[in-house]
Amino acid sequence: MTSATTTSGASSTSASAPTSESAPAEATTPEQQATAALEALDERARVAQLFLVGVPLDDLASGDALAEDGVGGLFLAGRSEAPATELAETTQRWQALAPGPELWIAADQEGGAVQTLKGPGFTRLPSATDQGALPPAELSAQAGRMGAELAAAGVNLNLAPVADIVPAGTEGGNEPVGAFGRQYGSTAPEVTASAGAVVDGLAGAGVTATIKHFPGLGRVQGNTDTRASVIDRVTTADDEQVAAFGTLARSAEHPFVMASSATYARIDPDHQAAFSSIVLTDVLRGQLGFDGVIVTDDVGNAAAVRDVDVGERAVRFLGAGGTVVLTVDPAVVPRMVDAVLARSAADPAFAATVQAAALTALTAKARAGLLG
Repeated sequence: MTSATTTSGASSTSASAPTSESAPAEATTPEQQATAALEALDERARVAQLFLVGVPLDDLASGDALAEDGVGGLFLAGRSEAPATELAETTQRWQALAPGPELWIAADQEGGAVQTLKGPGFTRLPSATDQGALPPAELSAQAGRMGAELAAAGVNLNLAPVADIVPAGTEGGNEPVGAFGRQYGSTAPEVTASAGAVVDGLAGAGVTATIKHFPGLGRVQGNTDTRASVIDRVTTADDEQVAAFGTLARSAEHPFVMASSATYARIDPDHQAAFSSIVLTDVLRGQLGFDGVIVTDDVGNAAAVRDVDVGERAVRFLGAGGTVVLTVDPAVVPRMVDAVLARSAADPAFAATVQAAALTALTAKARAGLLG
């Protein structure tokens, strides 16, 4: 990749200024690589980079057309016992079909009840609750082995670890996390240490982690996948759960942060977190200093977003400060892309926000080695 600018001339008196025939300077930083990649894409292709789209694990061939359409990434949806070698053949084909930057290939590989890939080549993982009992160094090593298995199958983005803090004694009533043992502990220090070890272990294998579900699902009862309205009435912007996300998000390993679709009555009572500029821009980016990729939880099939127009789901999320839209349902992507393009054409400020999101998304790809 090359940048749009040339390097300055050398200080030596014998050096001449660059001529029109000089080669442009090589893009050496992730930001420079991302800028060059952005300039090579037309407007629709830039918007397409902001989508992570589900491909059913029982119909992987359907991912070919999505890869050819230039979406930002594909999410392996469901559960599979296919061998890692077979998945690798598919993911390699998808990468070859992608017309622009390489794809994110994502999976939900937490362990316990939430482990997408279980076939030959993938170790069965204990629940996060059991993982949290391991010393951090041992947990990081385990995550490194998991990451190596994912990387061998062509998976470069893991939608894990869970950083939600479920208070002790409330696990059974917490449908999305505690009921399935998806939490690493019941206190901020426990969760931060364990989730941080997983982020580090995955990164060591070349897999980007995703910290979820900001600003936390540890104190809710309902599951946003199956309930239309899930409200946290306790968590504040200064809560230890929020602070734990900030500590993890600022990791040198550049993890993604997944936004919750619940509503937080003491942070922004009027908007679900994924559609809230207070949650995403003021708290996560401003207060906590996170400048990386913010990805939605599923906004294709989730009950929590069904009352929101399909296109508006993408528009509201990006307008609030988000980066990548995750939809398990690939059929809604054209409407979402069209809605983003239409709003951009009508609103220059929104268009600038989308441009910034595309640059953030491509910078993350540069850091992950997906821009060549």
